[in-house]
Amino acid sequence: MSKQPLTRREREIMDILYRRGRATAHEVQGDLADPPSYSAVRALLRLLEERGHVKHSEDGQRYVYAPAVARSDARRSALSHLVKTFFAGSVEQAVAALVESSRAKLSREELDRLSEVIDRAKQEGR
Repeated sequence: MSKQPLTRREREIMDILYRRGRATAHEVQGDLADPPSYSAVRALLRLLEERGHVKHSEDGQRYVYAPAVARSDARRSALSHLVKTFFAGSVEQAVAALVESSRAKLSREELDRLSEVIDRAKQEGR
Protein backbone atom coordinates (compact mmCIF):
# COMPACT_ATOMS: atom_id res chain seq x y z
CA MET A 1 0.00 0.00 0.00
CA SER A 2 1.15 3.51 -0.77
CA LYS A 3 2.54 5.50 2.15
CA GLN A 4 0.97 8.67 0.78
CA PRO A 5 -1.63 9.92 3.30
CA LEU A 6 -5.26 9.93 2.26
CA THR A 7 -7.11 13.15 1.58
CA ARG A 8 -10.23 13.98 3.60
CA ARG A 9 -12.47 12.79 0.74
CA GLU A 10 -10.46 9.57 0.31
CA ARG A 11 -10.80 8.88 4.05
CA GLU A 12 -14.56 9.44 3.75
CA ILE A 13 -14.73 6.92 0.92
CA MET A 14 -12.66 4.39 2.87
CA ASP A 15 -14.94 4.86 5.90
CA ILE A 16 -17.95 4.11 3.71
CA LEU A 17 -16.32 0.98 2.29
CA TYR A 18 -15.27 -0.26 5.74
CA ARG A 19 -18.78 0.37 7.08
CA ARG A 20 -20.56 -1.27 4.14
CA GLY A 21 -17.97 -3.95 3.39
CA ARG A 22 -18.45 -3.37 -0.34
CA ALA A 23 -20.22 -0.79 -2.48
CA THR A 24 -20.65 0.49 -6.01
CA ALA A 25 -19.51 3.98 -6.98
CA HIS A 26 -23.17 5.04 -6.98
CA GLU A 27 -23.64 3.76 -3.41
CA VAL A 28 -20.45 5.51 -2.28
CA GLN A 29 -21.64 8.75 -3.87
CA GLY A 30 -24.99 8.40 -2.09
CA ASP A 31 -23.30 8.06 1.30
CA LEU A 32 -20.94 11.04 0.88
CA ALA A 33 -21.74 14.37 2.49
CA ASP A 34 -21.83 17.06 -0.19
CA PRO A 35 -20.97 14.47 -2.87
CA PRO A 36 -18.91 15.25 -5.95
CA SER A 37 -20.06 14.08 -9.38
CA TYR A 38 -20.38 10.39 -10.14
CA SER A 39 -17.34 10.54 -12.44
CA ALA A 40 -15.30 12.17 -9.67
CA VAL A 41 -16.25 9.37 -7.25
CA ARG A 42 -15.24 6.78 -9.85
CA ALA A 43 -11.92 8.59 -10.38
CA LEU A 44 -11.25 8.63 -6.63
CA LEU A 45 -12.06 4.92 -6.35
CA ARG A 46 -9.73 4.18 -9.28
CA LEU A 47 -6.96 6.21 -7.61
CA LEU A 48 -7.50 4.42 -4.29
CA GLU A 49 -7.28 1.11 -6.17
CA GLU A 50 -4.05 2.11 -7.92
CA ARG A 51 -2.57 3.01 -4.53
CA GLY A 52 -3.58 -0.37 -3.06
CA HIS A 53 -6.32 0.78 -0.68
CA VAL A 54 -9.27 -0.59 -2.65
CA LYS A 55 -9.99 -3.59 -4.86
CA HIS A 56 -12.92 -4.24 -7.14
CA SER A 57 -14.89 -7.14 -8.52
CA GLU A 58 -17.35 -7.13 -11.38
CA ASP A 59 -21.04 -7.75 -10.80
CA GLY A 60 -22.50 -7.78 -14.28
CA GLN A 61 -21.62 -4.39 -15.71
CA ARG A 62 -21.02 -2.80 -12.30
CA TYR A 63 -17.77 -2.55 -10.39
CA VAL A 64 -18.16 -3.34 -6.72
CA TYR A 65 -15.42 -1.88 -4.51
CA ALA A 66 -14.11 -3.16 -1.19
CA PRO A 67 -11.20 -2.28 1.10
CA ALA A 68 -8.01 -4.07 0.05
CA VAL A 69 -6.68 -4.26 3.61
CA ALA A 70 -8.30 -5.03 6.94
CA ARG A 71 -9.44 -2.01 8.91
CA SER A 72 -7.08 -3.00 11.74
CA ASP A 73 -4.08 -2.89 9.36
CA ALA A 74 -5.19 0.48 7.97
CA ARG A 75 -5.68 1.77 11.52
CA ARG A 76 -2.15 0.68 12.50
CA SER A 77 -0.66 2.34 9.44
CA ALA A 78 -2.58 5.58 10.03
CA LEU A 79 -1.59 5.65 13.71
CA SER A 80 2.04 5.06 12.83
CA HIS A 81 1.92 7.95 10.35
CA LEU A 82 0.23 10.20 12.92
CA VAL A 83 2.81 9.41 15.63
CA LYS A 84 5.70 10.03 13.22
CA THR A 85 4.21 13.23 11.83
CA PHE A 86 2.89 14.98 14.94
CA PHE A 87 4.83 13.41 17.81
CA ALA A 88 8.30 12.87 16.29
CA GLY A 89 7.81 9.11 16.61
CA SER A 90 7.11 9.25 20.36
CA VAL A 91 4.32 6.86 21.32
CA GLU A 92 4.53 8.20 24.87
CA GLN A 93 3.78 11.77 23.73
CA ALA A 94 0.93 10.59 21.51
CA VAL A 95 -0.73 8.55 24.28
CA ALA A 96 -0.23 11.37 26.80
CA ALA A 97 -1.84 13.85 24.39
CA LEU A 98 -4.80 11.55 23.76
CA VAL A 99 -5.40 10.90 27.44
CA GLU A 100 -4.96 14.56 28.37
CA SER A 101 -7.35 15.81 25.67
CA SER A 102 -9.91 13.08 26.46
CA ARG A 103 -9.65 13.08 30.26
CA ALA A 104 -13.16 14.41 30.84
CA LYS A 105 -14.63 11.85 28.40
CA LEU A 106 -12.82 8.77 29.72
CA SER A 107 -14.72 6.66 32.24
CA ARG A 108 -13.02 5.04 35.22
CA GLU A 109 -13.37 1.66 33.44
CA GLU A 110 -11.66 2.97 30.30
CA LEU A 111 -8.81 4.40 32.36
CA ASP A 112 -8.46 1.05 34.17
CA ARG A 113 -8.29 -0.80 30.81
CA LEU A 114 -5.62 1.62 29.57
CA SER A 115 -3.68 1.02 32.76
CA GLU A 116 -3.93 -2.75 32.20
CA VAL A 117 -2.56 -2.38 28.65
CA ILE A 118 0.39 -0.38 30.00
CA ASP A 119 0.99 -2.94 32.77
CA ARG A 120 1.01 -5.80 30.22
CA ALA A 121 3.50 -3.88 28.06
CA LYS A 122 5.75 -3.41 31.09
CA GLN A 123 5.59 -7.15 31.88
CA GLU A 124 6.44 -8.07 28.30
CA GLY A 125 9.48 -5.78 28.43
CA ARG A 126 8.46 -3.50 25.60
